[in-house]
Amino acid sequence: MAIWRSSSLFRAPLAFRRAPVHASIRGLATSTPSELRKTPLYDFHVSNGAKMVPFAGYSMPLSYGEVGQVASHNHVRTSAGLFDVGHMVQSIFRGSTTTGFLEWLTPSSLSSLAPYTSTLSVLLNERGGIIDDLIITKHAEDAFYVVTNAGRRDRDLEWFNERLAEWNAGEQGAKGPVEMELLEGWGLLALQGPKAASYLQSLTSSDLTQLTFGKSAFLPIEGFNLHVARGGYTGEDGFEISIPPSQTIEVADLLSKSPVQLTGLGARDSLRLEAGMCLYGNDLDEDTSPVEAGLTWVIGKERKDNGTFMGAAGVRRHLKDGPPRRRVGLVVEGAPARQGAKIFDPSTKELLGTVTSGIPSPTLEKNIAMGYVLSGWHKKGSEVEVEVRNKMRKATVTPMPFIKPKYWRGVA
Repeated sequence: MAIWRSSSLFRAPLAFRRAPVHASIRGLATSTPSELRKTPLYDFHVSNGAKMVPFAGYSMPLSYGEVGQVASHNHVRTSAGLFDVGHMVQSIFRGSTTTGFLEWLTPSSLSSLAPYTSTLSVLLNERGGIIDDLIITKHAEDAFYVVTNAGRRDRDLEWFNERLAEWNAGEQGAKGPVEMELLEGWGLLALQGPKAASYLQSLTSSDLTQLTFGKSAFLPIEGFNLHVARGGYTGEDGFEISIPPSQTIEVADLLSKSPVQLTGLGARDSLRLEAGMCLYGNDLDEDTSPVEAGLTWVIGKERKDNGTFMGAAGVRRHLKDGPPRRRVGLVVEGAPARQGAKIFDPSTKELLGTVTSGIPSPTLEKNIAMGYVLSGWHKKGSEVEVEVRNKMRKATVTPMPFIKPKYWRGVA
């Protein structure tokens, strides 16, 4: 059975045909710093023995029952785990000039992106700094599904709101205004691991071998018609599944049967670092360009030339002259280096940079870290020192990802 859906079907299953939202964003809720949001699966987590902790303004599961972080991590690497990522912000952008609008805000080549294909991108400020990293999925020339980070919710939505008003009041907007809709209250689940595909295949009549990495489709899953994107944050094969509010608990229960284990934030962080994935607020911020962050690949070739995106001057300067610093992977001897640990030249003791993320790797059984160092020190095999607990530890610059990705790209 074919899994691809026409663009006309894109709007019906996800209820995207609603009243226009010109230069505004629906569903923007306010909260005080002391309030924690809850995903639609909060009660589901509690009933499954989750230890709930604050994360990005949400109460999120750190772990479940007596299953430790390392055991949970290893289960995803060898079998399959299910993550609640419903704290992420899901949005729909639509309108005849939507491609141009999103290409103004990001450096990616969205006009050449095939329908039902996703790309990682970055939302840039006027200086070329990263406001957020995001996943953009094109369903048609006038319709895009976008997922942004929960911790940047307020900043992102304010930025989108301001830029929508600017765009729609200008020449481009006159050709066709762009509207944005928040999928407020929708669920988002990530099914990850080498057994994820076989488990999901048992629940659908669609041929998942045709859904390769970076592609998406609406799939029938045990009576539900759900948006499924092949990809994830762990380096393993897997799927991210968007779910209407009324169906989220049922789908979560359906997808969490053996061999799948519910998996929390503890394992998610170690899995993503092994996979060389950035965490916004640790490894990315508004003072970091995509060139410094090693994300130059998200910038389309023609976009480097024409510079028609927000913050292009700063980004192109780094492309031409080289960035002052670069994101690198590190293997650290002795004790693990954590966020904030300083990186030094072992000979002169000159400060070279800072660790942004670090863990003992359950898979490699080594201490791995991610950080930024001065350009010139980013080359593979460079020997540096990292200050850990007031003691200098030897470290080696190492290519990322630390583990070999297992994304499904189709039969060779």
